[in-house]
Amino acid sequence: MKYMILLYGSQQAYDAMAGRPGDGPAMSPEDLAAMHEYMRSFHQKLVDSGEFVDARGLTAPVLARRVQLRGGVAAVTDGPYPETQEVLAGYTIVDCASLDRAVEIAAGLVNPDVPGEYVDVRPVLEDVAELEV
Repeated sequence: MKYMILLYGSQQAYDAMAGRPGDGPAMSPEDLAAMHEYMRSFHQKLVDSGEFVDARGLTAPVLARRVQLRGGVAAVTDGPYPETQEVLAGYTIVDCASLDRAVEIAAGLVNPDVPGEYVDVRPVLEDVAELEV
C-alpha cells in the first residue's frame, strides 16, 4: 500500500532557510546543508529498502496561489494565507507493508528539536472501493 507523508512549514520557516531572520534565527548555510543531507540520507534508506516512491519539497508559500470560485469566476489569492500560518511544505510517498510501518517511517521526518512539529500520514487512494472507512 502507498502512503503519503505530508510535511508542514510556514513562511517564517522558509525565510529562515533563506537566511532571513524572523521570529527565530536564520539558518546558516551549514544548517541548511545538514538538513538537506539528512533528507537525502533518509530517502536513500527508503530507496535501499524498496519503500521509496517519491518525495518533493514545495516552494515558499508566498509563491502559492489559492483558487476559489466566486459566482462561477475564479478568484485567486496570493499566499501566504492569513487564515493559517501552517502550509504544506513537502511530501514523501512510500510503498510499504502497513500503516504502522508508514508511521514508523514518518517519525523520522519529525524534528525532535521543534516542539509541536508533526507530519500527517495518509493512505494513497488506489481504488474507489478504498473510500469506505
